[in-house]
Amino acid sequence: MGNGTPINMSWAGLMQILLVVVHLQQIICGSVRFSIPEEQAPGVLVGSLSEHFRPPYQLLTQKYLWMDKNTGDFYTTEEKMDREALFPEETKTEECIILHNAVVGPSGDLIQFAVIIEDINDNAPHFENSEIHLKMSEDVSVGTSFLLDDQALDRDAGYNSELSYQLEDSDGVFSLTVEDGPVIMLVVQTALDRETRDMYQMTLVATDRGTGPLSATATLIVTVTDVNDNCPSFSPDSPRSVRIPGDSPKNMLVAQVRATDPDSGSNAAIVYSLSPKVSEQAKNLLSLDSLTGSIRLTQDLQSDSSEELLLKVLASGHHCPPADTQVTVSVLHKANQELAIKIGFIVEHQNETMVLPENQPPTVLAVLELEGDSRFEGSSIAIEGEVPFTLSPQNGKYLLSTSKALDYEMKREHHIFVVVHAEGSVITHSRRAIRVLVADVNDNAPIFVQSHCKLEVEENNQPGMSLLKVLATDADSGYNGRVTYSLDKHTSSIFNINPNTGQLSVSAILDRERQDAHTLTVLAQDSGSPPLESAATVSIQVLDQNDNAPVFITPHFIFFMPENVKPFAQVGRVRVTDPDEGANGNTELHVVSSSGPFVLDNTLGTLHTTTDLDRETHDRYELYLLASDHGHPVALTSTARVTIFVEDINDNQPKVVLPSSNSSCQTVSQTAVTGTIVTKVFAIDADSGLNSEITYTVVMPDPVQNTSPFRVDSMSGNITVAQQLLQKDLGMHHLFIVVRDGGKPAPLYTTVWVNLLVNESVGPCHLDREPTWSGTADLVQTPQKTQICEAVDIRSAQLTLLVGLGMILVSTCWLVATVVLHLKQRRLHHKNRGHIEENEIPLRLQDKYY
Repeated sequence: MGNGTPINMSWAGLMQILLVVVHLQQIICGSVRFSIPEEQAPGVLVGSLSEHFRPPYQLLTQKYLWMDKNTGDFYTTEEKMDREALFPEETKTEECIILHNAVVGPSGDLIQFAVIIEDINDNAPHFENSEIHLKMSEDVSVGTSFLLDDQALDRDAGYNSELSYQLEDSDGVFSLTVEDGPVIMLVVQTALDRETRDMYQMTLVATDRGTGPLSATATLIVTVTDVNDNCPSFSPDSPRSVRIPGDSPKNMLVAQVRATDPDSGSNAAIVYSLSPKVSEQAKNLLSLDSLTGSIRLTQDLQSDSSEELLLKVLASGHHCPPADTQVTVSVLHKANQELAIKIGFIVEHQNETMVLPENQPPTVLAVLELEGDSRFEGSSIAIEGEVPFTLSPQNGKYLLSTSKALDYEMKREHHIFVVVHAEGSVITHSRRAIRVLVADVNDNAPIFVQSHCKLEVEENNQPGMSLLKVLATDADSGYNGRVTYSLDKHTSSIFNINPNTGQLSVSAILDRERQDAHTLTVLAQDSGSPPLESAATVSIQVLDQNDNAPVFITPHFIFFMPENVKPFAQVGRVRVTDPDEGANGNTELHVVSSSGPFVLDNTLGTLHTTTDLDRETHDRYELYLLASDHGHPVALTSTARVTIFVEDINDNQPKVVLPSSNSSCQTVSQTAVTGTIVTKVFAIDADSGLNSEITYTVVMPDPVQNTSPFRVDSMSGNITVAQQLLQKDLGMHHLFIVVRDGGKPAPLYTTVWVNLLVNESVGPCHLDREPTWSGTADLVQTPQKTQICEAVDIRSAQLTLLVGLGMILVSTCWLVATVVLHLKQRRLHHKNRGHIEENEIPLRLQDKYY
């Protein structure tokens, strides 16, 4: 028990120290933070733990990042980090952080580090409603501001989510002001008049402030409401005088006055009334409808005489003085009622309604004839009002025809009122109404609201992305005005258009490097017979993204460079291409790993030496080049390997290894047989190839005293006994040997003396001094290739000639004797076999096999 307390206290102290260490490590780990823009491609370097912790490294979760266990570098994976998807509830001012756990160090410590996902401008603003409606009174003062509650939203953060607004197609009537908040106010710039224009349709554009700004649009529709700023007035076509027969029935419509008020709604309400000055007789016979302005009979007429009734009609509006008009009603005697208009229709009709196709030239529609009391001479038929029809008298009758081609799009229905004029007045009861319906023909081709649209789209889009919506209208009706959309047959199949809505989309990923612009021809065709169509052009400019890394023309460049070139000599040219455009396609070259004296001209892409090259010191060099573009948001890179072989030139002369000096001496026994190798000349050359191939040549000293009994092999340098050593060969032999290489254009050489002492006994050999060469100094150009001491005196030559002639004579005699013996032997052989030659069959084996 006495020893227990210190042990427990020791363990408690260790635990406290451990907790302190862990806490300190957590503090350190908590301060390790990295950041990366969202939506990065796979393989982008995010950061490295090597600056904070020792290897090895292991990342516990690898959904968005993977880590090199040796270097601690960690990179993005195929799973892209979308800030808005990962943190949909975060406010735009808060950092979006992903915590990662890793095991680091030799002891396997668990650490946690933060990766901040930085926002990029990958979300365009959007309006919740595509149309914003606003109402304002026409008497609103200039400078009045109206709050627009429908603001655009942007899911990005920072500058990428800050929006600016612009108003288009306002014609100077409205403007925008944006205050802090932001608060968007629509300001009235000019006076409004509902009767002139009751609606304004504008485009509200919201644009973010990010790099490569994105925008959205909404249609702003302002409806101008009416105020009572106009008073009623009678129409010019309101009747001023009418005639009615004396036996007209009760409730017959005598006339209908018409007044108008340009205002709308209750402000345009008109109340008709009779002036107090109208006579009591007129009030008793005629009544006026206060709402419609219809004047009717209050009783049946039985009048045998003519009379006139004068009516003064008032039209009153709210807070307006009444407008007035005067109508004279002439009551005729009964005989006038027999006048009537007889209509003979020429074109198809039903219930006095004719249907006439539009665009027809002036056409006769009917024949009109006046029937009734013949006492009214000078009566005629006329058309009331301004209508595109005429009456032409023809032999007491009238031809009703069109005065010009009818246009369905201008007016679809016409009413022709034909009346009788007699005694200078209109006989009201004889009025005939003829209705003409204009039938539509397909005479209007669809018209595009915008005949040429320009659009910019970034490459690498999502397949199926909507581009824009085209709109065409057709003034015809029914099937003639039903418009469908299509693309020209020469348009690429990757583009599609909704035939009903005109929504244009692209079904494939656009690649600017393959095609940077597309021109689409959109056709709008109606459903008439035959159909009519029109065309619009959509020009799509594909914007570049940095999606192509620089590419070397070969991954491995090989150059050959002769040694001993001057410094800054050009080694070769390195070419790199990048199909992107602008900064995304501007490349820069760097030497990232080099083992030699080379520098890169980044402008021309050429490699140069910085010092002299020596093949014997270094015969080849390896270096690596890095090509980087200036793309945004991340520059792309690629590497290439460069191998430079240093070519040899003949700048080293052979170096003799054996013999070690010109004063070396070798003793040769007199008993050495022919072919015995007595010594060897050996040399080396630091060059390569032909420049290092060595040959050995003996140069004969002058004068020559004796024939040398030694021979030198030109390739191996072996010195052998060329003939039997005689008594006369005893003594010292000095061989002057030239050692040459095979260099071009002129070989290099060195010389050496080989000193051989022929003696009866083998013993040490010594020279008092080195031999000297007394011959020509031009050993390279004019070497003597003869063997050592091959020059002989005249007596020796004569003796050699005699011996040769003797041998030729003996050989000739021997040949003659041999031929004679052969002929004798052959003749004897033929005699012995002659009796059987008839039974033998000769075989030509010799011809067949030889």
